[in-house]
Amino acid sequence: MTRLEHLNITVPDIDAALAFLTIIAPDFKVRKDVKSHTSHRWAHVGNEQCYFALQEPHLDSLSPSNAQKAYKNFGVNHIALVVESIEIIEENLVKEGYRRGILAPEEAYRKRAYFFDAAGFEWELTEYLSDNPDEMYLYE
Repeated sequence: MTRLEHLNITVPDIDAALAFLTIIAPDFKVRKDVKSHTSHRWAHVGNEQCYFALQEPHLDSLSPSNAQKAYKNFGVNHIALVVESIEIIEENLVKEGYRRGILAPEEAYRKRAYFFDAAGFEWELTEYLSDNPDEMYLYE
């Protein structure tokens, strides 16, 4: 069975990325955080099944920018995670000042929420209320 093992994302601030991830994925732990004096900082954060490889800009990047516009330019539109207790996660994200993305329609067998992290990445958070694939995934 194919599964996602990790995503490698360049972020402007690893500490800000870790702060966001601890809210949306409380089971994620920092596996490794390398703060080198001679190279860029990087960190791996996740659980036993998957992780995010976060890194600061490098390779002679003098002034990185975020010119990507989701759903308009080539690139990542959003990153999706399956979560538990989505209402608590939403409450904590709002309390910490994270900006909401699009509003997802109400559905019988899943709850979804979209939020932007400090770097501008949009995250889709989904809590499934069924284990039946015919109910979980609506393609209407």
